[in-house]
Amino acid sequence: MNYSPIVLFTYNRPWHTKKTIESLQKNELASESILYIYSDAPKNEQAVEEVKKVREYIRTVKGFKDIKIIEREKNYGLAKSIIDGVTTTIKKYGRIIVLEDDLITSPYFLNFMNEALEFYKDKKKVWHISGWNYPINDNGLGDVFLWRVMNCWGWATWNDRWSFYEKNVDKIINEFSSKDIKRFNLDGAEKFWDQIIANKKKKINTWAIFWYAIIFKNNGLCLNPTKTLVQNIGLDGSGVNCQKTDIFKSELSMKKEFDFNIDLSENRVAVERIKEFYFSQKRTFFIRAINKFSRIIIGRNLIK
Repeated sequence: MNYSPIVLFTYNRPWHTKKTIESLQKNELASESILYIYSDAPKNEQAVEEVKKVREYIRTVKGFKDIKIIEREKNYGLAKSIIDGVTTTIKKYGRIIVLEDDLITSPYFLNFMNEALEFYKDKKKVWHISGWNYPINDNGLGDVFLWRVMNCWGWATWNDRWSFYEKNVDKIINEFSSKDIKRFNLDGAEKFWDQIIANKKKKINTWAIFWYAIIFKNNGLCLNPTKTLVQNIGLDGSGVNCQKTDIFKSELSMKKEFDFNIDLSENRVAVERIKEFYFSQKRTFFIRAINKFSRIIIGRNLIK
């Protein structure tokens, strides 16, 4: 098998970058894989020193079949850097495995990704492979499942699917009906569509939500492992467009072999469990808000 190239996007987080690469080096297929590292340039003076530290470190990295470092001479920003880097690399190799600089992977992450890329390469219904999964009850779900939503914490795809990628806010908004938006929002469990609107209003500048939208409009499906092969260590407030949270954390799987023989349709059981995960977070937030409000009222009464 020709193993897919790995593309890693870095910026100004040397500690996170080191942890990400160290976990990749422990992968069984690391020594047989080409690693591309894209290092974005600092966008301001405050980022100069940390970007320098990242670049000094990545120049010392070993343990892969080959390492190619692309140091941006000007700041691209995360969205543009990923779109450009993925497009350039995937055109050359036909398939790609993508990571950002805050993702810890299982030693069998590359096994999973490469096997899935090979198994589903001619199954055009499948557009995207994720290495991460929600902390849900996995009883009866098998090794993997398919569903509509795209996750980008360690992912892979093929050139014939990625070639459809387009970051066109107005086109997406015009193409989506109210029924589409409801399904896109996982039947009301989450507010993914808000990210499209926030991009339209230039409140954020992201790429992943458009990849999800394109997969969705083409009736594509995304593959998830039932047990996560990726942990995000960037939810500590250090990342671009990330807030501090630990609700998405679950134990890293050490599973080595996977059964990909499943129906090429959305797994309704998995979808319902993920929807319940989102609804439970909303209930938890509501209860915390009520409790906080109650404490404020009681405190005020005590003061009086």
